[in-house]
Amino acid sequence: MEAKFTSQIDEEENTPWIPVRSQKNADGSEAHVWEKWVAFSVEPMYLALFAKWDPGMIVRKHGHFSPHVLVVLKGEFFCGERLCGPGTHIELPLGADFGPFIAGSEGVELYEVMMGDPRSWSDDPEAMEKILKEHGVTPLPDPPIELPAGLEDLRNVYAKAERDNPQSK
Repeated sequence: MEAKFTSQIDEEENTPWIPVRSQKNADGSEAHVWEKWVAFSVEPMYLALFAKWDPGMIVRKHGHFSPHVLVVLKGEFFCGERLCGPGTHIELPLGADFGPFIAGSEGVELYEVMMGDPRSWSDDPEAMEKILKEHGVTPLPDPPIELPAGLEDLRNVYAKAERDNPQSK
């Protein structure tokens, strides 16, 4: 084993930016959440990533099946009613949720680590529908992603968080 080095800005390396969420804005343009998964381990399970959100991108209120921390590197977004800019650190304990999120006019760039199963859950589809309508946004189908170890993609599932980690799904 040896250390692995990955850069957020080195576009020549082999770690691609992948779209993970998409929406159609009121003006007809599209916005996305882009992620660069710099470390995705199955044993022990964790995910570290850089994220770029296009301006105006909206992400549902959600939690993860593990503790989750993130740092805003550039730009800003609203997490619920709180404006979060560069240097903001958010710690999300297991079982808690946060958001919804709305990226600012310049978008936002993040560094995130999920210490366990990184898949998300959400239990309030009506709140998401309301905020999308308020902003004239139409959700687009989630772009396909490949999760390791046969993990099921839960991005479109609305359900209460389970205390047991759903890694077996």
